[in-house]
Amino acid sequence: MNFTLLALLFTAIILGLEIFTSYKRYARVLKWLTLSLIAYPITVLIVNQQWITILKSSIFPHFELSFDFLFVITAVLGTTISPYMFFWQASEETEEERAKHLLVRDNQPKINVKFIQSIQIDTLVGMIFSQIGAWSIIVVGATVMHQNGITDIASAADAAKALEPLVQSFPNSGYLAKLLFATGIIGLGFLSVPVLAGSAAYALSEAMNWKEGLNLKLSRARGFYGVITVATLLGLLMNFIGINPVKALIYTAVINGIVAAPLIFVIWLIARDEKIMGQYKSGRLSSALLGLTFTCMTIAGIALIMTFFKG
Repeated sequence: MNFTLLALLFTAIILGLEIFTSYKRYARVLKWLTLSLIAYPITVLIVNQQWITILKSSIFPHFELSFDFLFVITAVLGTTISPYMFFWQASEETEEERAKHLLVRDNQPKINVKFIQSIQIDTLVGMIFSQIGAWSIIVVGATVMHQNGITDIASAADAAKALEPLVQSFPNSGYLAKLLFATGIIGLGFLSVPVLAGSAAYALSEAMNWKEGLNLKLSRARGFYGVITVATLLGLLMNFIGINPVKALIYTAVINGIVAAPLIFVIWLIARDEKIMGQYKSGRLSSALLGLTFTCMTIAGIALIMTFFKG
């Protein structure tokens, strides 16, 4: 099957699941798709690695005040703490409230401590596993590709293909690494495309005061699902108009890294305001961590802009 047919097929499956399945069923699909993250730690384990050097560099990373370095660091921060995730996660927690019938009269949420604790656990576990996956991708890219002079990757397919001839831990390990890496990419594609399109739909629907939610039928939320459809089709179109998807992702991640800082500041103010949050306002630890995150991302963004104009 050629690329065009596969791209159309994947797009149709994503739109079909997101628009025509119930929220509870679709959420179950997304949860299973997160298992695709396991592909990346497995890829790391089958590649010959200098583990002592890697662990030292992970704990004590190298820093330099150059535009190229800060560009990549800001992109990494932008993929870890992305503005679209603020909209997606908040909206999906509301979907969970509806699914668990936690809404009472006048659409006011009846949220208990147990529900808040489940959100905290979900967020913590999700962040840990996502960072393990990100760390694994960085390690494989640095030790297998970059070390062998492969520094220009134009697509995810290029990355998967580049692994095969460079991995020689045991017979056929190169093909296995390529297969695992490709499987992870496909799984994350099914996971991330709906999140990106859904985040845009939630944000725009709230701004336009449209009915929103994956729990609603298409007939009740045409604007919401319309945004999802348009956003997904625009993503499909990028494959056929010559845009380098890897560079597009990197530039988008850098923009996310810069834009996220002021949004984090607003969230920090809201989270510690007892008038807004009531008994669920942020404690000292969460406020301190949020403040530290805001500070680091602000410094990275300002340093990037300064080095750009100096260069």
